Order: sequence, then structure tokens, then C-alpha cells
Amino acid sequence: QVQLVESGGGLVQPGGSLNLSCAASGMIFRIYTMAWYRQAPGKQRELVAFITSGGSTNHVESVKGRFTISRDNAKKMVYLQMNSLKPEDTAVYYCNTQMSTMPWGQGTQVTVSS
Repeated sequence: QVQLVESGGGLVQPGGSLNLSCAASGMIFRIYTMAWYRQAPGKQRELVAFITSGGSTNHVESVKGRFTISRDNAKKMVYLQMNSLKPEDTAVYYCNTQMSTMPWGQGTQVTVSS
């Protein structure tokens, strides 16, 4: 049974940093392009960044230079280092495959506020 468990969220002031983690189980993790998504209140879920099985990355324009996605295939983990956080980054953050083929986890809440 596939399970994705996100953690690492919290309340942070503008300009602060957080490092999100996602633990995957029940899937052949290493073959998938993995991604981070976020859903802000009243908005649709959106892709934030993805990383291929070989480690190539892509980040959406709004987070480029501030967020960095990474993965550890041996540990079946994917990470999102978030720096220079802005209030508009406030959302629930989820991980999944790039094509969203796995059941969604519960997500982790990130709140950026002074």
C-alpha cells in the first residue's frame, strides 16, 4: 500500500526558512519523478517543483532561487528546502509523483506570517 507522509511545516516569519520532508513507502520510489505541490486556501493545488529519478530538477518561477527540491532514493525521501519565505507561500504542501499517480498524503501546513 502506497503511503506518502509529509512533515516539517510550521509557522515562520517572512524571510525565514523551512525544510519539508516526504517519506514514501509501498512504491518503487527510485523510478519516479517526484514533486512537491501546494494548495493555498481557496485555490487549486499547484505544482511547486519536481525532481527526476536521476536528480534533474525544475522549480516554478515563483519559487526559483528560494526553494530547492532534493531526494534520497536509498531512504525513499524527497525534500523541499524553502528559504526567503513570503506570505504568499502560505499553503498546505504535499508530495506526489509528477503525474500525481499516488494517493495524496495529509500534507504539511506552512504559514508565513509576522
